[in-house]
Amino acid sequence: MKSRALLIASTAPSIVSAFVPPNGKPALPPAALKMGLFDGVKEAFGADGMGALDGDRETPIDRWMGWNTKKEDGPSSVVGSKAPQGFIDSMDAKNYVTASLSKPMGIVFEENDSNVGGIFVLEINPDSNAESDGTIRPGDQLVAVGTKKVSGLQFEEALGAIIDSEEEKVKLVFFRGPAKFLYGPAGASQEWLDEFVAGGAKVEA
Repeated sequence: MKSRALLIASTAPSIVSAFVPPNGKPALPPAALKMGLFDGVKEAFGADGMGALDGDRETPIDRWMGWNTKKEDGPSSVVGSKAPQGFIDSMDAKNYVTASLSKPMGIVFEENDSNVGGIFVLEINPDSNAESDGTIRPGDQLVAVGTKKVSGLQFEEALGAIIDSEEEKVKLVFFRGPAKFLYGPAGASQEWLDEFVAGGAKVEA
């Protein structure tokens, strides 16, 4: 959005020159005199010249950068001035991995902090089905079991989805990144996750 604001600023001199009379003194139109040359830019694109993004276009990086996103319950607010170090986009399908494993899988799960919920891979047991498959790594966040989304669920409920599965090989979907980039201000929207779990990698951020 910055490039848009800069583009308008760069064209301002040509706009001014269009109103230069023979006496050489620029005569700005009444509207420009009343509110200032660049106030119109603010009106069109928001007070910071960047404008508001629709909710369905909002991404985790928008929330971290504080780029005017529309909120249903109030005005937009600035979250931060720069992206967090090592940011991993949880609304990018490339940051997810899938493995289909038979039980017992040999995965040791641990729960995240209670304020976010969900579980992650603590370790892979040696000589296990998970180790032989080679897809899953310690630190991977469990997002779905089959077509059931389990991200954010408490430990027993999330693990129960694996235990209760009657499939010969259970499909597990993981986010390859830390919990802070899957949940909270930097996390994927629930709408995006729902669509991703249901439809796979064709989902666009």
